[in-house]
Amino acid sequence: MKKSILINDLKSLVDKLRRNNKKIVFTNGCFDIIHPGHIHLLKKSKSMGDVLIVAINSDSSIKKIKGEKRPFNIEKDRIKILESIRFVDYVTVFSNETPKGLIKLIKPDILVKGGDYNKTEIVGYKTVIQYGGKVETVALLEGYSTSDLINNFNP
Repeated sequence: MKKSILINDLKSLVDKLRRNNKKIVFTNGCFDIIHPGHIHLLKKSKSMGDVLIVAINSDSSIKKIKGEKRPFNIEKDRIKILESIRFVDYVTVFSNETPKGLIKLIKPDILVKGGDYNKTEIVGYKTVIQYGGKVETVALLEGYSTSDLINNFNP
């Protein structure tokens, strides 16, 4: 089953899911080098609701955020990897530096990020709280941060 979905099609998908009383969970990130920490985040996120939507930064937005040497894995490969993870129901790509507009569009029931974020500083926190949604964090797996993996890599 193809799990990738265009942003333009997300609103109608979410409306359909809501008509079927599904609880929508949303998380986002670069997901450039998938590691056990990501799998942990995705599994925990999925356990909070019925449908997990994962939004990934486009290649161009990663370059703006992380620098010209990133991403290591291009967008279509990152989508393929995430589609293969059973906890992920849908994957979409956004081009802005943050998913704020996407969060406003789909109004997830639960917004989830890794435990390295302070809840109130998570992009979309105010929006989600205002319409009655929840913002949750998932504790990081020790030793599994993409930045740490990159910084500790010694060829």
